[in-house]
Amino acid sequence: MSKRLLAILAAVGATTIYGINHTIAKGVMPHYVQPFGFIILRVLGAAILFWAISFLGPKERIDPRDYLRMLVCALLGMALNMLVFFKGLSLSTPINSAVLITTTPIIVLILSAVILKEKISGRKILGISIGLIGALGLILFGTEIRMDAPNIPLGNFLIFMNSMFYGSYLVVVKVLITKYHPFTFMKWLFSLGVLICLPFGYEEFMDISWSTLPINAYGAIAFVILGTTFCTYLFNIFALSQLKASTLSAFVYVQPLVGIAYAIISGQDHLTFIKIIAACLVLIGVYLASRKPKLSGTRVSNGDN
Repeated sequence: MSKRLLAILAAVGATTIYGINHTIAKGVMPHYVQPFGFIILRVLGAAILFWAISFLGPKERIDPRDYLRMLVCALLGMALNMLVFFKGLSLSTPINSAVLITTTPIIVLILSAVILKEKISGRKILGISIGLIGALGLILFGTEIRMDAPNIPLGNFLIFMNSMFYGSYLVVVKVLITKYHPFTFMKWLFSLGVLICLPFGYEEFMDISWSTLPINAYGAIAFVILGTTFCTYLFNIFALSQLKASTLSAFVYVQPLVGIAYAIISGQDHLTFIKIIAACLVLIGVYLASRKPKLSGTRVSNGDN
């Protein structure tokens, strides 16, 4: 089996795990584990795992000049985005979460234009507008009543904020990813994440009644730590070593399809007219915003992945 095929399988594996996570994590919150307590489990577990495998990578020290950027990355990528996502998921539904998470590429595009001064074409502006209309539709009109989703509009807004924070992280982290080995970078990033999240989640973490947790709750927690956090980072790291970032980012379109299908099959969510229209708008918007312009003239093959 070629490395390229393995990379594609790794990318599919990562996005499948992300898609399933919306339902599995939701099944534990807030009945067994509160969202902020869950974040402590996630960042602490991943930090331990990355430290455990760090000996497989080179011995590196963080340049003192990168301390501030590393802290900002931890704040955006390991703390704020996880805190608002899990809190939002506890208030909303798996399908809403799977749809709204695909606005991340749109956020990245906007921030790249503002921070990195990249040009935005008219088509991309149209895509951004359509995608945001879909996201706002879920936030403003997601008014269904569910016992396991006590405040869907607020939950949808927090999930959208997760895309904002994670999109900011992707823009800021670009320099560090090219400078340090992934194991070095991740072990320190998650360690900082633990310190930042601890004041928010300590009380909820200590409130977890481990002796009364059912087996399926333990399984869900293990899935989020090992699968959604640790394995997805490893899968994406390997995929990036064989595929271009633009190719890997295209797999984000698969996530809502997996998330919606798994939520419906498992009986944890159902489709509504608003969800269908919003999902279509978001996916159309992300496609238009991220699609590369056609090259004029003769097409030349350059081995693009």
